[in-house]
Amino acid sequence: MSKKNQIKTENLSRLMVYILGYKPYEFGLIPDNDGFFFYKELLKAIHEEPGWGHVRQGHINEVLLGKDRDLFKTEEKRIRAIDKHWNLDLEQPSQSLPKILFIGIRRRAHPVAMKKGLRRIDGAYYVLSPLSEVAERIGKRRDQRPVLLEIMAGVAQAEGYIFYPFGNLFLAPEISFRHISGPPIPKDIIKAREEKSSKTQKLQPDFQAGTFVLDLNRDMDQSHKPAGRKKKGWKEEARKHRRRGMKKPFKILK
Repeated sequence: MSKKNQIKTENLSRLMVYILGYKPYEFGLIPDNDGFFFYKELLKAIHEEPGWGHVRQGHINEVLLGKDRDLFKTEEKRIRAIDKHWNLDLEQPSQSLPKILFIGIRRRAHPVAMKKGLRRIDGAYYVLSPLSEVAERIGKRRDQRPVLLEIMAGVAQAEGYIFYPFGNLFLAPEISFRHISGPPIPKDIIKAREEKSSKTQKLQPDFQAGTFVLDLNRDMDQSHKPAGRKKKGWKEEARKHRRRGMKKPFKILK
């Protein structure tokens, strides 16, 4: 490795130590239950830093093969710092909140969020920030043009919704639509959703497997049938005539 490349690797190592070991929340990163971060999320955070847009997985691999490899622990697609200086306690909700928090969401999730809120997903949390630019930065990792929503955190907390602090970020398992304020849903999206709903309804068959069409003119109650003997068929008639000794055979009408 050339001296120039070695310097770049050492600088990347220091950046990774700071992000993973000291202040991941400054970069909008949330660890999993084991304190690990996915490589792809780490790379997105690094790319947002001026002068680091060139970093790829191969550069991180060089760090992990170099003299600083003992500073990190890896497992398949995840990485964490051995020396950790942050704490995330999902058993202790925040006692004080900013009145307003922000979150950047995907455009396709915008209509659902405004109508039904940010619904609970097992094992996942919504990442909120008191700074709109930070929320937008995090949102751009999922959508190049995320929709920025305002969350009335103070009111939501007073009504029983939970927020967990993580550095300068807050995590929420769910947020009611009543506490969300955002831009109106674009008319083209509303129209597209209405057209999709209309097409879905038109594709519904008149009846489906496992069902039957009821003939209202057919009486299914056997007790309503007229009393008396069953009308004889052609076989019975033929036998009757043979018994009477008819010389000519019985003719079957086709």
